[in-house]
Amino acid sequence: MSTRPFDPAKPIDLHLHSNESDGTESPAQVVQAAADAGLGTIALTDHDTMAGWDEAGAAARRLGLTLIPGIEFSTQIELASVHILGYLLDPHDRHLVAELDRIRNDRVTRAERMVEAIGRDFPLKWDDVLAEAQEGATIGRPHIADALARKGLVADRNEAFASILHWQGGYFQPHRAPHPTHAIELIHEAGGVAVLAHGGSRGRRAMSDGNFPKLVAAGLDGVEIGHRENDELARSLLRGYARKHELIVTGSSDYHGAGKPNQLGENTTDPAELERIIARATGTKPVVPHRER
Repeated sequence: MSTRPFDPAKPIDLHLHSNESDGTESPAQVVQAAADAGLGTIALTDHDTMAGWDEAGAAARRLGLTLIPGIEFSTQIELASVHILGYLLDPHDRHLVAELDRIRNDRVTRAERMVEAIGRDFPLKWDDVLAEAQEGATIGRPHIADALARKGLVADRNEAFASILHWQGGYFQPHRAPHPTHAIELIHEAGGVAVLAHGGSRGRRAMSDGNFPKLVAAGLDGVEIGHRENDELARSLLRGYARKHELIVTGSSDYHGAGKPNQLGENTTDPAELERIIARATGTKPVVPHRER
């Protein structure tokens, strides 16, 4: 029997979201969907929260999947959004918890400011947005988008982000987020592994010749190359960076349930790369199925 804490014969998807952030399914439902899709290992990486880990872990044990607990850290370079995935962190690390609390609190006040501005021109109230979010979830623009869609003001999230919620739409508000180098440092302090998410979209600023070396110097562990938002140019650049700096390479779906068209397992991670993540992490361990205990 393999000594690995995961089944290398089954697909590995290391970037999934639940309704603890901006996904549309509960953590247990996300795990069930992954099992139904034939995946063997998944990572729950909700935005700026670890709240779904326990529920997802219990479902993974029951359904025979390996769970890699994670987060997707919101960061910025100047005003450009950059996301850093953190895997196998200590959920009780006080510096990490404090920073995530600050980010989530700022997300809420930022969302309130946006809704107040939108409400001057459209029939939208803060209660409409709260109704779209799981209690305790990290509230963000996707919940505003869902509220706009439910009110019939847009067709769906995509239209909302292309119009009312676009950064040039007139209602956009900046939010507080740390520099990605600080996020990498916090992830490492918590014993985790830091991976640049979808560098071809909300990470493109991080891929510049001036910024990427700073991330590497801060200890960036890997890059997410297999992602639908990475075009071929971005993938080529990321592959070059990975070779040059011996970085871990991941691929994933960035699944959000009905919140995005992304399908489970549409991009996956090689087992050898997951082994590198597990070997490097000291914060927590993968959650393995009952039969592997």
